Amino acid sequence: MQRSVYHSSEIQAWEQRWFAQQNSSLGLMQQAAWTIVQQLLSKFEQKPIRKIAVWCGQGNNAGDGYFIAGYLKQAGLHVTVLSTERGPSADLHQAYLFAQSQHVTFISLEVLIAQPELQQQLEFFECHIDALFGIGLNRELDQAWQEIIHVFNAQAGLKIAVDIPSGLQANTGQALPCAIQADHTFTLLGYKAGLFTGQGKEYVGQLHLLSLIPRDEKLCPIAQLAPKHITLPQRQAFGHKGSYGHVLVVGGHADMGGAVMMAAEAAFHAGAGKVSVVCHAKHHQAILSRAPNIMVRDINAFDKEDIQQLLSHIDAVCFGMGLGRDEWAAQIFQLWYELINQNVHLEVVLDADGLWFLAKDKQKLNGHIYATPHSGEAATLLGCTAAEIEQDRIAAIHRLKETFAGQWVLKGAGSLILEDELYICTQGNAGMGTGGMGDVLAGMVASLKAQLHEDITLHEIVTLHAQAGDLLAQQGMRGLQAHAMGEAIYQVVNGKQR
Repeated sequence: MQRSVYHSSEIQAWEQRWFAQQNSSLGLMQQAAWTIVQQLLSKFEQKPIRKIAVWCGQGNNAGDGYFIAGYLKQAGLHVTVLSTERGPSADLHQAYLFAQSQHVTFISLEVLIAQPELQQQLEFFECHIDALFGIGLNRELDQAWQEIIHVFNAQAGLKIAVDIPSGLQANTGQALPCAIQADHTFTLLGYKAGLFTGQGKEYVGQLHLLSLIPRDEKLCPIAQLAPKHITLPQRQAFGHKGSYGHVLVVGGHADMGGAVMMAAEAAFHAGAGKVSVVCHAKHHQAILSRAPNIMVRDINAFDKEDIQQLLSHIDAVCFGMGLGRDEWAAQIFQLWYELINQNVHLEVVLDADGLWFLAKDKQKLNGHIYATPHSGEAATLLGCTAAEIEQDRIAAIHRLKETFAGQWVLKGAGSLILEDELYICTQGNAGMGTGGMGDVLAGMVASLKAQLHEDITLHEIVTLHAQAGDLLAQQGMRGLQAHAMGEAIYQVVNGKQR
């Protein structure tokens, strides 16, 4: 499987370079349609489908649709094209003439939408193919197009998207404001970022890549898909608890003890040799009753010298979970953060309220600080809204790194990880959108970095966290709870059930 992900403008420039070498644009359209049809015919054998509607818009994506319709008709299937007024492209006109020559039936989409009683005809079709818009869509769809997409989505039967589900922004994964909900998407030439992040996973269904033409030296990816298969090194027979890292979790305001517990337990389940929690003393009894192997210290008992002494025995720090945002928390942040940031030997995870104070402080992070915001926290850091972050998650994570340095995870559907380059995590599920899941991730990052340092990457840890969530969700996503992640983490870090 190819791992590179591209911006739509890179794909379009790649196409133009191919055509400049005297390769035919019409030929590429035919090749794309023929390849899709061969894969569809194979699927139709598994579940007999004879009656197909191909929905075609005005651009070159419609040309793919016309050729698909013609080739399916040649294969002996019953094919109808639901089309709008065609654009001026010569290739599009040739594709239209080909479909006509195969005696494909044509129905006007405008008429179909304007006369709802005619929509009963759509119940006749067992498969609907979306060739309405391609990867160039950058504007919000007007009401007429939104209505067409809603009618498409309301149909029964198999739904296929050509290149990208129409209405989905190719680079951000945002619906504009609605999009085709496909069972299968056959994307052309290369992967686009919007297929994997933002709202993309809701619409794409099963994704298939049709490469079609060779990559050239000018083609530059904007990201890589994070690998799914991660193998951690075997432990040596003579190892002991001091061999596998000491993780320190710092946070736990008097009113918020759960976050440090979940981070600490996740650190142990991910394999840390020792875990200490420094938090408000009122939480110590609860922590020890859940996990007596965790060492606890009173956060109010520390001065600067005590902190320096403790940090000299630590490999990784989780900082900010449940810290709070009041005056007490501000004093704790200033006291601890300055000393943590100075210790370049430490692997540091900055999360939750730690990020809230970072937004006020604006200090640069060193290369061993891993910041893990969700979109709301990222918005606070960048002085914008969460909606603006979600409109272009890739741009947002690059702004975070430019502003603060360090290494970054922008959590959410299709989590983004920016180290030396950008990675997209393709695993995880909607059940993981629950309180405490970020604390679990922070504990895992600290634990695995404490154990392996440069021998494991941030994107590999994010993937392991997502795989644990997927393992936990095998019995259902609704009601999944972060504090139940421990056994799943234990399984994935030991290479089981992935």
